[in-house]
Amino acid sequence: MTAQGRRVLVTGAGGFVGRALCPALRRASWSVVPAGRDETGDIGPETDWRPLLEGVDAVVHLAARVHVIRDEARNPSAAFDRANHQATARLAGQAAEAGIRRFLYLSSVKVHGDHSDRPLSAADAPAPTDPYGRSKLAAEQALARHSGRMATVVLRPPLVYGPGVKGNFLSLLRAVDRGLPLPLAAIDNRRSLIQVENLADAIRAALDAPPGVYLPSDRDDVSTAMLVRRVAAALGRPARLFPAPPAILRGLAAAVGKSAAVERLIGTLTVDGALPGWHPPHSMSEGMTAAATWYRMERSA
Repeated sequence: MTAQGRRVLVTGAGGFVGRALCPALRRASWSVVPAGRDETGDIGPETDWRPLLEGVDAVVHLAARVHVIRDEARNPSAAFDRANHQATARLAGQAAEAGIRRFLYLSSVKVHGDHSDRPLSAADAPAPTDPYGRSKLAAEQALARHSGRMATVVLRPPLVYGPGVKGNFLSLLRAVDRGLPLPLAAIDNRRSLIQVENLADAIRAALDAPPGVYLPSDRDDVSTAMLVRRVAAALGRPARLFPAPPAILRGLAAAVGKSAAVERLIGTLTVDGALPGWHPPHSMSEGMTAAATWYRMERSA
């Protein structure tokens, strides 16, 4: 599919990834139909996507209930399933009925769990460990049921960072900026990340890729200690790291009910970064600089 003269619906256009994606698609000659919360409201199984699908050739589905550190929903599993699985199933069904040629779904590496001993690929079996990961996998499976009527592509990115980031990466920016000592110097793990502009470019490329599942990344895996040093360099701050044995960190985390959060810091989770014909246009160093520049502007606003 060539972009010239093509129209693409982007759900979640006002979100973290959507704000980077829509301009990238326009630069690549796509005509973008952006849909945010104003157009859809809270998404779920009753959402009627058909008015947004008129005259559209492709769909990029970003809208989702995202993974949060402290979930305040009464029933997180039901909330994730409603917004991520059931809303996606509804959109996929209506898109197939409307004759949409290609559907790209932004899933998450969390369908594979929280750690791996080797780089993950599309050939690895899913093994989600939390409601968010399970809802993303269920959405993928719902989409797959329509693969006979439209080309389907699924991207499972690792942690996404860049201007506008929230969650754990924003917490890391704050901690390094404040000069907090971090007990991570002895952590010899590896983590894959992807800068939001690289992810936007990967989505652009995936709109022309063969149908399938892909796990794009910056292709520059780092240990948590290395990540702290790169964030510190981008912020112009010292990396205040000191060593603590991983066993002690795990034990302290278990005592205060933070095992999952600490495992994300010290465990290994990498992906193969494969996407046919694509290479990340921005280095991790450039991505860290962009994130740090945005953070400073937000802090001074």
